[in-house]
Amino acid sequence: MNKTVFISGLLLMMLVLLGLSEAADSKQAQASRNNDEVVNVYGPGGPLGPMKELAERFTEETGIKVNVTAGPEAKWIDKAKQDADIIYGGSEYMLRDFMLKYPGMIDEKTRTELYPRAAGILVRKGNPKNIRSLEDLTKNGVKIIDVNGAGQLGLWEDLAGRKGLIPGIDRNIAISVISSAEAIEHWKANSKYDAWITYESWHYRLKDETDLVQLPEEDKLYRGTPISMTNDSNNKKDVKMFIDYLKTEASHQVFQKWGWK
Repeated sequence: MNKTVFISGLLLMMLVLLGLSEAADSKQAQASRNNDEVVNVYGPGGPLGPMKELAERFTEETGIKVNVTAGPEAKWIDKAKQDADIIYGGSEYMLRDFMLKYPGMIDEKTRTELYPRAAGILVRKGNPKNIRSLEDLTKNGVKIIDVNGAGQLGLWEDLAGRKGLIPGIDRNIAISVISSAEAIEHWKANSKYDAWITYESWHYRLKDETDLVQLPEEDKLYRGTPISMTNDSNNKKDVKMFIDYLKTEASHQVFQKWGWK
Protein backbone atom coordinates (compact mmCIF):
# COMPACT_ATOMS: atom_id res chain seq x y z
CA MET A 1 0.00 0.00 0.00
CA ASN A 2 2.77 2.43 1.02
CA LYS A 3 4.72 1.52 -2.13
CA THR A 4 1.68 2.23 -4.31
CA VAL A 5 1.10 5.61 -2.65
CA PHE A 6 4.78 6.51 -3.05
CA ILE A 7 4.79 5.64 -6.78
CA SER A 8 1.52 7.53 -7.35
CA GLY A 9 2.92 10.59 -5.57
CA LEU A 10 6.12 10.41 -7.58
CA LEU A 11 4.19 10.22 -10.84
CA LEU A 12 2.01 13.16 -9.77
CA MET A 13 5.09 15.22 -8.94
CA MET A 14 6.64 14.40 -12.31
CA LEU A 15 3.48 15.46 -14.11
CA VAL A 16 3.38 18.74 -12.18
CA LEU A 17 7.03 19.46 -12.96
CA LEU A 18 6.49 18.60 -16.62
CA GLY A 19 3.52 20.96 -16.77
CA LEU A 20 5.51 23.76 -15.17
CA SER A 21 8.35 23.18 -17.61
CA GLU A 22 6.01 23.28 -20.60
CA ALA A 23 4.38 26.46 -19.29
CA ALA A 24 7.80 28.09 -18.84
CA ASP A 25 8.84 27.04 -22.33
CA SER A 26 5.61 28.39 -23.75
CA LYS A 27 6.05 31.69 -21.89
CA GLN A 28 9.64 31.98 -23.10
CA ALA A 29 8.62 31.22 -26.68
CA GLN A 30 5.85 33.81 -26.49
CA ALA A 31 8.31 36.39 -25.15
CA SER A 32 10.68 35.54 -27.97
CA ARG A 33 7.89 35.94 -30.53
CA ASN A 34 6.88 39.25 -28.99
CA ASN A 35 10.49 40.42 -29.12
CA ASP A 36 10.79 39.33 -32.74
CA GLU A 37 7.75 41.43 -33.59
CA VAL A 38 9.46 44.68 -32.54
CA VAL A 39 11.34 46.61 -35.23
CA ASN A 40 13.83 49.11 -33.81
CA VAL A 41 14.56 52.09 -36.07
CA TYR A 42 17.21 54.77 -35.48
CA GLY A 43 18.18 57.93 -37.33
CA PRO A 44 18.45 61.72 -37.24
CA GLY A 45 15.64 64.02 -36.17
CA GLY A 46 14.85 65.50 -39.59
CA PRO A 47 12.75 62.61 -40.97
CA LEU A 48 11.18 61.79 -37.58
CA GLY A 49 7.74 63.22 -38.48
CA PRO A 50 6.91 60.90 -41.38
CA MET A 51 8.87 57.97 -39.90
CA LYS A 52 6.93 58.07 -36.64
CA GLU A 53 3.57 58.53 -38.34
CA LEU A 54 4.19 55.61 -40.69
CA ALA A 55 5.53 53.41 -37.89
CA GLU A 56 2.25 53.95 -36.03
CA ARG A 57 0.19 53.19 -39.14
CA PHE A 58 2.22 50.06 -39.84
CA THR A 59 1.67 48.81 -36.29
CA GLU A 60 -2.08 49.43 -36.55
CA GLU A 61 -2.27 47.54 -39.85
CA THR A 62 0.03 44.59 -39.07
CA GLY A 63 0.30 44.31 -35.28
CA ILE A 64 4.09 44.55 -35.60
CA LYS A 65 5.43 47.20 -33.25
CA VAL A 66 7.95 49.69 -34.65
CA ASN A 67 10.01 51.84 -32.29
CA VAL A 68 11.52 54.96 -33.88
CA THR A 69 14.34 56.68 -32.00
CA ALA A 70 15.58 59.91 -33.56
CA GLY A 71 17.89 62.80 -32.83
CA PRO A 72 21.62 63.48 -32.70
CA GLU A 73 23.53 60.24 -33.22
CA ALA A 74 25.45 60.53 -29.94
CA LYS A 75 22.18 60.16 -28.01
CA TRP A 76 21.21 56.79 -29.48
CA ILE A 77 24.24 55.06 -30.99
CA ASP A 78 25.08 52.91 -27.93
CA LYS A 79 21.54 51.51 -27.82
CA ALA A 80 21.47 51.10 -31.60
CA LYS A 81 24.59 48.94 -31.48
CA GLN A 82 22.64 46.53 -29.27
CA ASP A 83 19.26 46.26 -30.95
CA ALA A 84 18.96 48.31 -34.17
CA ASP A 85 17.10 46.68 -37.05
CA ILE A 86 17.07 49.74 -39.31
CA ILE A 87 19.22 52.87 -39.68
CA TYR A 88 18.07 55.78 -41.84
CA GLY A 89 19.87 58.95 -42.87
CA GLY A 90 18.92 62.58 -43.36
CA SER A 91 20.88 62.56 -46.62
CA GLU A 92 22.80 60.03 -48.69
CA TYR A 93 26.18 61.23 -47.48
CA MET A 94 24.95 61.03 -43.89
CA LEU A 95 24.25 57.29 -44.06
CA ARG A 96 27.51 56.73 -45.95
CA ASP A 97 29.36 58.55 -43.18
CA PHE A 98 27.62 56.31 -40.63
CA MET A 99 28.78 53.21 -42.51
CA LEU A 100 32.38 54.46 -42.49
CA LYS A 101 32.26 55.17 -38.76
CA TYR A 102 30.69 51.81 -37.85
CA PRO A 103 31.94 49.27 -40.40
CA GLY A 104 29.90 46.08 -40.58
CA MET A 105 26.84 47.48 -38.82
CA ILE A 106 24.85 48.25 -41.98
CA ASP A 107 23.80 45.60 -44.48
CA GLU A 108 24.76 47.57 -47.56
CA LYS A 109 22.88 45.19 -49.88
CA THR A 110 19.59 46.36 -48.35
CA ARG A 111 20.31 50.08 -48.63
CA THR A 112 17.57 51.89 -50.51
CA GLU A 113 16.50 55.46 -51.21
CA LEU A 114 13.10 56.68 -50.07
CA TYR A 115 12.24 60.23 -51.14
CA PRO A 116 14.18 63.47 -51.76
CA ARG A 117 13.55 66.74 -49.98
CA ALA A 118 14.38 70.26 -51.02
CA ALA A 119 16.32 72.96 -49.26
CA GLY A 120 14.64 76.24 -48.41
CA ILE A 121 14.96 79.18 -46.06
CA LEU A 122 13.28 79.31 -42.66
CA VAL A 123 12.54 82.83 -41.40
CA ARG A 124 10.78 84.36 -38.43
CA LYS A 125 6.98 84.38 -38.34
CA GLY A 126 5.75 87.22 -40.50
CA ASN A 127 9.17 87.44 -42.21
CA PRO A 128 10.11 90.79 -40.63
CA LYS A 129 13.35 91.07 -42.66
CA ASN A 130 11.39 90.51 -45.89
CA ILE A 131 13.66 87.66 -47.01
CA ARG A 132 12.40 86.33 -50.35
CA SER A 133 15.50 84.84 -51.97
CA LEU A 134 19.07 83.68 -51.46
CA GLU A 135 20.21 87.14 -52.55
CA ASP A 136 18.33 88.67 -49.62
CA LEU A 137 20.49 86.66 -47.22
CA THR A 138 23.50 88.78 -48.22
CA LYS A 139 21.91 92.06 -47.03
CA ASN A 140 23.44 93.94 -44.14
CA GLY A 141 21.95 93.06 -40.77
CA VAL A 142 20.70 89.56 -41.70
CA LYS A 143 21.84 86.95 -39.17
CA ILE A 144 21.93 83.33 -40.34
CA ILE A 145 22.12 80.04 -38.45
CA ASP A 146 24.27 77.41 -40.15
CA VAL A 147 24.11 73.67 -39.45
CA ASN A 148 27.49 72.29 -40.38
CA GLY A 149 26.44 68.63 -40.31
CA ALA A 150 23.28 66.53 -39.81
CA GLY A 151 22.67 66.13 -43.55
CA GLN A 152 23.18 69.85 -44.16
CA LEU A 153 26.96 69.86 -44.54
CA GLY A 154 27.76 72.21 -47.42
CA LEU A 155 24.07 72.79 -48.16
CA TRP A 156 24.14 76.59 -48.17
CA GLU A 157 27.46 76.66 -50.04
CA ASP A 158 26.09 74.44 -52.82
CA LEU A 159 23.08 76.75 -53.16
CA ALA A 160 25.07 79.99 -52.97
CA GLY A 161 27.92 78.84 -55.18
CA ARG A 162 25.73 78.54 -58.23
CA LYS A 163 24.75 82.20 -57.91
CA GLY A 164 28.04 83.70 -56.80
CA LEU A 165 26.72 84.41 -53.30
CA ILE A 166 29.20 82.51 -51.15
CA PRO A 167 31.06 85.58 -49.75
CA GLY A 168 27.87 87.50 -48.97
CA ILE A 169 26.11 84.64 -47.20
CA ASP A 170 29.26 83.52 -45.39
CA ARG A 171 29.66 87.06 -44.01
CA ASN A 172 26.16 86.90 -42.49
CA ILE A 173 26.48 83.52 -40.75
CA ALA A 174 26.09 84.46 -37.09
CA ILE A 175 26.47 80.98 -35.60
CA SER A 176 27.41 77.47 -36.78
CA VAL A 177 26.29 74.30 -34.98
CA ILE A 178 26.58 70.61 -35.75
CA SER A 179 22.96 69.49 -35.43
CA SER A 180 19.45 70.66 -36.21
CA ALA A 181 18.54 70.14 -32.54
CA GLU A 182 21.11 72.78 -31.58
CA ALA A 183 19.86 75.12 -34.30
CA ILE A 184 16.31 74.81 -33.00
CA GLU A 185 17.45 75.58 -29.45
CA HIS A 186 19.19 78.76 -30.61
CA TRP A 187 16.27 79.73 -32.85
CA LYS A 188 13.79 79.47 -29.99
CA ALA A 189 16.03 81.09 -27.41
CA ASN A 190 17.25 84.11 -29.38
CA SER A 191 15.13 86.10 -31.80
CA LYS A 192 18.18 87.87 -33.23
CA TYR A 193 18.62 85.02 -35.73
CA ASP A 194 16.70 85.83 -38.90
CA ALA A 195 17.19 82.85 -41.22
CA TRP A 196 18.23 79.23 -41.44
CA ILE A 197 19.08 77.58 -44.76
CA THR A 198 17.85 74.03 -44.23
CA TYR A 199 15.32 71.53 -45.57
CA GLU A 200 11.79 72.69 -46.23
CA SER A 201 10.64 69.75 -44.11
CA TRP A 202 11.81 71.43 -40.89
CA HIS A 203 9.14 74.09 -41.33
CA TYR A 204 6.46 71.42 -40.89
CA ARG A 205 7.97 70.57 -37.50
CA LEU A 206 8.34 74.25 -36.55
CA LYS A 207 5.18 75.86 -37.90
CA ASP A 208 4.68 77.96 -34.77
CA GLU A 209 8.21 79.37 -34.92
CA THR A 210 8.93 79.76 -38.64
CA ASP A 211 7.69 80.80 -42.04
CA LEU A 212 9.04 79.03 -45.11
CA VAL A 213 10.62 80.78 -48.08
CA GLN A 214 10.62 78.29 -50.93
CA LEU A 215 13.27 78.71 -53.59
CA PRO A 216 12.40 78.74 -57.31
CA GLU A 217 12.62 75.26 -58.81
CA GLU A 218 15.71 76.21 -60.81
CA ASP A 219 17.49 77.20 -57.57
CA LYS A 220 16.40 74.25 -55.46
CA LEU A 221 18.78 71.62 -54.19
CA TYR A 222 17.56 68.15 -53.22
CA ARG A 223 19.09 65.50 -50.97
CA GLY A 224 17.95 61.96 -50.39
CA THR A 225 16.57 59.92 -47.49
CA PRO A 226 18.34 56.54 -47.42
CA ILE A 227 17.39 53.58 -45.24
CA SER A 228 19.03 50.24 -44.59
CA MET A 229 18.73 47.06 -42.55
CA THR A 230 21.45 46.24 -40.02
CA ASN A 231 23.55 43.10 -40.33
CA ASP A 232 22.73 41.95 -36.79
CA SER A 233 18.95 42.23 -37.07
CA ASN A 234 17.21 39.08 -35.82
CA ASN A 235 13.93 40.13 -37.32
CA LYS A 236 14.66 40.50 -41.03
CA LYS A 237 11.22 39.41 -42.25
CA ASP A 238 9.36 42.14 -40.32
CA VAL A 239 12.10 44.66 -41.07
CA LYS A 240 11.77 44.05 -44.80
CA MET A 241 8.00 44.39 -44.50
CA PHE A 242 8.38 47.80 -42.89
CA ILE A 243 10.91 49.05 -45.44
CA ASP A 244 8.66 47.86 -48.27
CA TYR A 245 5.76 49.64 -46.56
CA LEU A 246 7.72 52.90 -46.54
CA LYS A 247 8.15 52.59 -50.31
CA THR A 248 4.41 52.42 -51.08
CA GLU A 249 2.58 55.32 -52.69
CA ALA A 250 0.49 55.79 -49.54
CA SER A 251 3.67 56.23 -47.51
CA HIS A 252 5.07 58.57 -50.17
CA GLN A 253 2.04 60.81 -49.66
CA VAL A 254 2.77 60.96 -45.92
CA PHE A 255 6.35 62.05 -46.66
CA GLN A 256 5.01 64.69 -49.04
CA LYS A 257 2.75 66.01 -46.28
CA TRP A 258 5.86 66.51 -44.16
CA GLY A 259 7.73 68.44 -46.88
CA TRP A 260 9.35 65.79 -49.09
CA LYS A 261 9.02 65.74 -52.87
